[in-house]
Amino acid sequence: MKIAVCISHVPDTAAKIVIGQNGKEIDPNGVTYIINPYDEFALEEALKTKEKVGGEVTVISIGTDSNKETIRKALAVGADNGILVKSNSDRDSLGVAKAIADEIKSLGSELVFFGKQSVDYDSSVVGQLTAELLGFNCVSVVVDFKIDGNRIIAEREIEGGREVVETSLPAVITAQKGLNEPRYASLKGIMAAKKKTIEEKTATDYHNSVEILSMKKPAMKQAGRILGTDKSVVPELVRLLREEAKVI
Repeated sequence: MKIAVCISHVPDTAAKIVIGQNGKEIDPNGVTYIINPYDEFALEEALKTKEKVGGEVTVISIGTDSNKETIRKALAVGADNGILVKSNSDRDSLGVAKAIADEIKSLGSELVFFGKQSVDYDSSVVGQLTAELLGFNCVSVVVDFKIDGNRIIAEREIEGGREVVETSLPAVITAQKGLNEPRYASLKGIMAAKKKTIEEKTATDYHNSVEILSMKKPAMKQAGRILGTDKSVVPELVRLLREEAKVI
């Protein structure tokens, strides 16, 4: 089986983010980039599926040469092949999905894994858009995955609970935290990854449908206030919760 995993090259969630001078992107200086955390669950599930049914796992990333570092980490964990689809300009979600869909058509993959969202833009739609462009079935926010031949049974999170759905290949699966426990790269895997070739391709031209007008950090939280230490402050507390905080 040909299995594809789409991975994003994102800033470390512990990094201190500074808005760039143009106000539309982050300043990359001093920022460490990593595999998108949700994509680690996608990669692990792809590797588990390969171990069960056979085949090969190919990781795909859209971006610049810096993405090779992230692809190499995925190869060290156990992916067989890596593809960098080069795009020097930022793409909106549909643009990313179109580039991925074109590559998956070329590969002939029938099972595609994504993280449920990337932690940089948090759009949570690239997997679903890719499935639509490919004409594949899609199950999102998956926390349990089983495959038996052409049949897939997946458990997914919904508001207030979970639901179990059944579908068939070809399919796109977007992974949620809890689906599995991602493995670490072994020394053998790290050494082997250095010898693997990352294939480079160029994304087709695309004009964004969505434009980032500006970026800004959230407002600083206001300092807390202590109104008193006995029950006499309760009326004032209720008033502030109603009129200022507007939570009651």
